[in-house]
Amino acid sequence: MITNEDLIRVKEDRGPNDLERQIGDLTKQKTYLQSKCREAGATILDLEFKIQTLIKDLDRVSEERDNLITMLGDNKKE
Repeated sequence: MITNEDLIRVKEDRGPNDLERQIGDLTKQKTYLQSKCREAGATILDLEFKIQTLIKDLDRVSEERDNLITMLGDNKKE
């Protein structure tokens, strides 16, 4: 009579070329990679938002600088 222990031992004896084990390993790998890709995607979106915010801030500061230079330049002529 074959016991559960015998079945477990047979499954363990199949080695690394066992298709069920390979499928299981690849499924785990796929799940892991999908989660990492989602994390990377979220990080990319966050960085793109920060870049856009920094571009707007740079434009605002540059305009303020130009206005200040214009105002100081006008005072020098008088």
